[in-house]
Amino acid sequence: MSFLQTLVSFLVALTLLIFVHEMGHYLVARWCGVKILRFSIGFGKPLATWTVGPDRTEWALSAIPLGGYVKMVDERDTSAGPIPPEDLPRAFTRQSLGRRSLIVVAGPLANFLLAIALYFVLNSVGVQEPAAVVAAPAPSTAAAAAGLAAGDRVLAVDGREVRSWNEVRLRMIDGVIERRAIPFEVQRGDARTALSIDTAGLPEGEVERDFQRALGLELAAGRVVIASVLPEGAAARAGLRAEDQVVGLDGAPVTRSTALIEAIRANPQRPLRLDVQRGADQLRIEIVPDARASERPDEAGRMVGRINAGIANRVQMVEVRFGPLESLQRAAVQTWDMSVFSLRMLGKMLMGELSWRNLSGPVSIADYAGQSARIGWYAYLSFMALISISLGVLNLLPIPVLDGGHLVYYGLEAVRGRPLSERFVEITQKAGLAMIAAMMIMALFNDFTRLIGS
Repeated sequence: MSFLQTLVSFLVALTLLIFVHEMGHYLVARWCGVKILRFSIGFGKPLATWTVGPDRTEWALSAIPLGGYVKMVDERDTSAGPIPPEDLPRAFTRQSLGRRSLIVVAGPLANFLLAIALYFVLNSVGVQEPAAVVAAPAPSTAAAAAGLAAGDRVLAVDGREVRSWNEVRLRMIDGVIERRAIPFEVQRGDARTALSIDTAGLPEGEVERDFQRALGLELAAGRVVIASVLPEGAAARAGLRAEDQVVGLDGAPVTRSTALIEAIRANPQRPLRLDVQRGADQLRIEIVPDARASERPDEAGRMVGRINAGIANRVQMVEVRFGPLESLQRAAVQTWDMSVFSLRMLGKMLMGELSWRNLSGPVSIADYAGQSARIGWYAYLSFMALISISLGVLNLLPIPVLDGGHLVYYGLEAVRGRPLSERFVEITQKAGLAMIAAMMIMALFNDFTRLIGS
């Protein structure tokens, strides 16, 4: 079921994003009077086709879903024989330089507009996210050296206001990549305090992993609660109930669910004393975890403790929601910020300042699609907005065969005053295809490396 959900989530997202991109080209081409021969989602052999409109435009779903295209009447394409004289004025190549450029840029622009629409919905509906309240930083970390303390609520990062823990991480990324000090503004009691966390000492590789924990910046733990209790198991036998708060284990305080889970796993068939807060009552409950074979690959054959209950951290939450105008403004800013961030990341990979391991291919994207769909609609729409931006940015890169490469051709044509030679276009298109193929191979290598590693 998990694989099926991942596959469906990936195909739905990919089909929508490709459709929007190609629809941008299609609508502007129609507006410019260009005749459309085919609108295809996917490449290769068509699986289903139908014709629509007075031009008998063929719409198709094709076998390879990793892309799409809009085929227009074009004098350079001789595969279908001579173009009827009445269609020549409607050929793409007969359009002005400005119109051709507008048709080409419309695809990526449609992806950016989709991202703005998705962010607008997310900002308007709102969502509960973890509040930007920090735990006590571990000694000898950059956060501890900066003076960050338990219970500090982060108000701004790098000069930008934040409302939730997710925004804290997002605002830190630029500073972490640049290995510079990141300004923070926090609320401590009734006072606002300014401090700065230095990222220069961040170990190599942590940028791609959990850089917040490496810097000593962690979310305040909140309450450890029993989220659910299965009818049969150690938790039910001991009398634990859903919403019980676990405050102690064998006399020691419990502040994180992970610590309690590991203690249970490490003590199969050994009694544990839990201090539990149930409403106004304080209880001490003895529980003996059942012994089960571990499901972790690195613990093959090991017996671990299980109590058949869900254990969770209930952290302080905050609702992130905005009015219509502010939602639209923030959606545009979010789309712009993520576009610039994507370009900067790519630039740093080209300059060797960031590992190419950050490049993801279709396998990783499918995995993220499935994960976000399982989390809920909000995460799934956020994922789609991010991928739509990435698709728009990728297509605007000045690489032949991509939309950005065609815009470069048109720029050169404007400077020269005449079209480029077919030979030059052919050679550069082959070079562009080689570059795209190399990027795809590297992305797939990263995908399978992550898959094998996990």
